[in-house]
Amino acid sequence: MPTPREILSALLPHLKVAAGYAAKIQASIGIQPDKIAPQNNFFAEALTDADLSIQTFIEVTLLSLFPNIRFYGEEFEKTYNTKYFRSIELGPQDDYLVTLDPIDGTRFYMDGHPNYQIILTILNADGFEAVIALSPALDRFYYSLRGQGTFAGSLADDLDSCQPLKIETPKNQVILSWTMDYLAETLRENFSIISVQPDYSREVAIPNTNGLLTGDLTGAILAAGKFIDGGALSWMAKEMGYIISDHQGNPLPALSACKDYQWPGVVVGSTPEVHGKLLAALAANA
Repeated sequence: MPTPREILSALLPHLKVAAGYAAKIQASIGIQPDKIAPQNNFFAEALTDADLSIQTFIEVTLLSLFPNIRFYGEEFEKTYNTKYFRSIELGPQDDYLVTLDPIDGTRFYMDGHPNYQIILTILNADGFEAVIALSPALDRFYYSLRGQGTFAGSLADDLDSCQPLKIETPKNQVILSWTMDYLAETLRENFSIISVQPDYSREVAIPNTNGLLTGDLTGAILAAGKFIDGGALSWMAKEMGYIISDHQGNPLPALSACKDYQWPGVVVGSTPEVHGKLLAALAANA
């Protein structure tokens, strides 16, 4: 089994090709029929040609380079290649599962905003091993390896050229994911609040969870931490030095103990003080 770093290094050139493709076609993107999502979540419903094409491209690449790897892609029900992978499920320890969100922030992407990403993760039974997140419109990518930190570079860089990511003074903004808007008033005593459900605009881009990596967010409260996107970005923030927990302040469980490829609710704070204030707001509204 190749190491997580070896997998990222082998896939990076292909992910860069996918990033170039996503940037090229954004202005003329074709829209697929919306997916069916709970709670009328127009973020979860969004689907484009880019989602399907990028997932197919990365599937072909993985089957060529790592034919025995486990793989779960967000659009697994719609692609031609799911049946060729050994499994889409998380396996035993050290039998890695690679996951892909081909366009994280598809609604942002469809509306012409720059803060969408391609996110690929490498998961182990007990936790994340690695995440790489490419931002095509911003000419940036970020990656994390377990216990080694989070790194950032331009799309021209390789892994070794990236620099450790450390954000000293993030903006005093907190993002609330879908269904978490009820916390906004309590939190406004201490933070500027971006609540995805009411605040999203087709005209003006608001930060996404990736704002944790750009310095646009000092914290986040997620209703659930999906391994392919929000959970992955939260873990990258943890590797950068931020504090993460569930909504009660407990350590997040092993991935193998979770269902539906997601952690229970996630809280991320840039400092113990910020994290504590977010937990206090949750407790006050319980």
